[in-house]
Amino acid sequence: MAVMAKTSAISLQSSDSHLPPPHPISHKPNSLTFPHHHQSTSLRKPPHDLSSSISSTTATTSTDSKDPNSFITQLCLHGNLQRALEALESAQVGQSVVQDDTFILLIRLCEAKRAPFEAGRVYESVSKLHTSTLLSLQLGNALLSMFVRLGNLVDAWYVFGKMEERDVFSWNVLVGGYAKGGYLDEALCLYHRMLWAGVKPDVYTFPCVLRTCGGLPDLARGRELHAHVLRHGFESEVDVVNALITMYVKCGEVWSARLLFDKMPRRDRISWNAMISGYFENGRCLEGLESFSAMRELSVCPDLMTMTSVISACALVGDEGVGKEIHCFAIKAAFVSEISVLNSLIQMYSSVGNLMEAEKVFSRAEGKDVVSWTAMISGFEENGQSEKAIETYQNMEVEGVAPDEITLASVLSACASLGFLDMGAQLHEFAVRTGFILYPIVANTLVDFYSKCRNVEKALEVFNQIRDKNVISWTAIILGLHINNRSFDALVLFRKMIVAVKPNDVTLISLSSACARLGAVMSGKEIHANALRNQLGSEGYLSNALLDMYIKCGRMGLARNLFDPRGNDVASWNILLAGYAQQRQGTLALELFRRMTSLDVCPDEITFISLMCACSRSGMVSEGLDCFDIMKSSFSIEPNLKHYACVVDLLGRSGQLEEAYEFIQKLVVKPDAAIWGALLNACRIHRDIELGEVAAQRIFELDRKSIGYYMLLWDLYAENGKWDKVAKLRKAMREEGVGVDPGCSWIDVKGETHAFLSSSNSHPQAMEIASVLDAIYDKMRAEIPSGSELNPTDEVEASKADIFCGHSERLAVAFGLINTPPGTPIQVTKNLYMCETCHRTVKFVTKFIRREISVRDTEQFHHFKDGACSCGDRGYWGRKDIESATST
Repeated sequence: MAVMAKTSAISLQSSDSHLPPPHPISHKPNSLTFPHHHQSTSLRKPPHDLSSSISSTTATTSTDSKDPNSFITQLCLHGNLQRALEALESAQVGQSVVQDDTFILLIRLCEAKRAPFEAGRVYESVSKLHTSTLLSLQLGNALLSMFVRLGNLVDAWYVFGKMEERDVFSWNVLVGGYAKGGYLDEALCLYHRMLWAGVKPDVYTFPCVLRTCGGLPDLARGRELHAHVLRHGFESEVDVVNALITMYVKCGEVWSARLLFDKMPRRDRISWNAMISGYFENGRCLEGLESFSAMRELSVCPDLMTMTSVISACALVGDEGVGKEIHCFAIKAAFVSEISVLNSLIQMYSSVGNLMEAEKVFSRAEGKDVVSWTAMISGFEENGQSEKAIETYQNMEVEGVAPDEITLASVLSACASLGFLDMGAQLHEFAVRTGFILYPIVANTLVDFYSKCRNVEKALEVFNQIRDKNVISWTAIILGLHINNRSFDALVLFRKMIVAVKPNDVTLISLSSACARLGAVMSGKEIHANALRNQLGSEGYLSNALLDMYIKCGRMGLARNLFDPRGNDVASWNILLAGYAQQRQGTLALELFRRMTSLDVCPDEITFISLMCACSRSGMVSEGLDCFDIMKSSFSIEPNLKHYACVVDLLGRSGQLEEAYEFIQKLVVKPDAAIWGALLNACRIHRDIELGEVAAQRIFELDRKSIGYYMLLWDLYAENGKWDKVAKLRKAMREEGVGVDPGCSWIDVKGETHAFLSSSNSHPQAMEIASVLDAIYDKMRAEIPSGSELNPTDEVEASKADIFCGHSERLAVAFGLINTPPGTPIQVTKNLYMCETCHRTVKFVTKFIRREISVRDTEQFHHFKDGACSCGDRGYWGRKDIESATST
């Protein structure tokens, strides 16, 4: 049998050549973190206690001082590693024979002292002595244990290959080393090679390989190992069954783990911890808490791992009452002196919003570590108290506690919420200086921080420097581009993203919003298809984002197909109601509301905002006021400022200006700029300068930066011929620094979105576009009588059209005419409102060229066909029934 084992061991040197030595440990795919009670196999079957090993060795070693083995042994006994190494090297220079037992003592001392440099010197000496011979079992095992303990799997692999024979301990050590290093597939491969070599696994083998299956996770191989456990008769070993339980819960098979747990004749604390934490990891927190109660009833004392797991579960469940009970138990059981338990309590109280209790626990904690400070900082940040989060971080600096990557991410999020660009930039410099920038969580949070601080170029710079971009990195920059009005760039980046990583639902929500802003329905369909392929978006936020996208792109048919009246929540109904409001279909909105209530979907405050807007735009004043009345009487919803603005809009549009003004005067709350803006819009429609100026004065006391209010007042003055006041208003805008983004329009052609800036000739087809527009203008001049053609020769009117329109939609329409087949509808989206000259031009194109053209500006949809528009020429400049530029 010994001969067979030796022969098998030697043959493995060549037959295992397909299993390469591990890569550097800094790269750990599928890394597996073991709980405290789960040690690697190399530690479960130790080298024996060092002092006892040395004593037993010295009993059989000559005490002759001239014997280098005796001298080195005595040095090892006293823990003098450096002198022992010097004696070893001197002995080899003098060509004295150093015995394997001496090397083993040195190896174990290096292992005990965690001394990698000294371990290398010992291994070099061993290699010189055994250049042409194989290592003995005892010496090889000692070297294996040392290298695995030090994390040096490369040398451990070569030692394993030079051993003359290997026993189960040899295999256990190497399998455990690979598993602990994160090379889980390789560890399982070694286990199967061990069986092939005829080495029978022992009680220490299975815990390691079973945890390897859990780390992958690989349920099929885990079940195979379970069969091996039964075959070798280890089903009654507590450690083995505990590992089986852990494997099953890691693979999501909680019921199998519970079956094993219930059948155990004897359970230890590790068994309970494995089962309880398994419930928590699989989202079954209530069952985990029930198991904890059963554990206490059976008088099994929990340990630190139990307590931290249970407290974290209370945070996940959001049950503060149970959390307080666990807190009381922790006090009685004297766990509150442990910083890990206190940190878990801080996180638990923060997660349920009880920051007062979290601060109490934090202030009483002694020996606060970085986790304690970070828990408190993130607790403040996540609960909307960003100022206190930054203050806590500054106190942490004063205490001399160095932050970690989680701390930096939390503080950067707080800076983003407050717009603290300077402080965030300093944290960025600190992250670069300390190397924290290499952590994905820090880099991703920096992208988000710069985006929210309106410095998207810096966000792009950070994003481009991230080496291993994950889905969070891509989502952060896509969302950042979108919120900074660069939705077109977000779509371009998305096409690069899908080549590298698979998007998640958050990514697709951001992109759906970008498509809605651009009116890029073809790109929106592509995103919808991506969601279906990846089985995302069947319900929840993504489904609603797609519904909103189709509605804002004017595709009500596609939106209704996506809408499921029985499966959707109130948010979905609200989005569809807003779509009917946008399309001025008040009757359909009321019918949808009645259907909604008949299906027992409870409306919320947003429902009534959409409903009242739909009534207002459709001239259904009494119906809209009825909605306002039943909101409180039938659904117990207290009106807020947005509802009041809707009432003012309802009354004002119908010409009841005095009633609208009286309604504002009687409000028990202070009206905001939107309420006065609704009145100003009504005054613009009905040309009431006196009341309009009152409303404008109140608006500019509250908000002097919103461009929409200036647009309303500008039109009110221009309509009444007050050009001197228009000039003063324009001067006031310059003094306030109020302006709008450059006019930009987008059009989807063959699945690709094209953007056109006002007065820009950078597009590759700029010359063709100019030629088409010139031909259209020539035709218009020839066919439209001069008296009826809008010709804003007045400097003020012309400048107003340039400022608030930009005319970029003409470029997009001309591009669509060139690049789409005759008769194909053209759909354009723009970021500003559509002026009268552009409106008249597009009307003429649909009559002259026989194309249907849709233009969605910031105010409404314009559907042009046969020289007419769906708005009935009642656009923003038409003075009829248009929503205020700033109303909800």
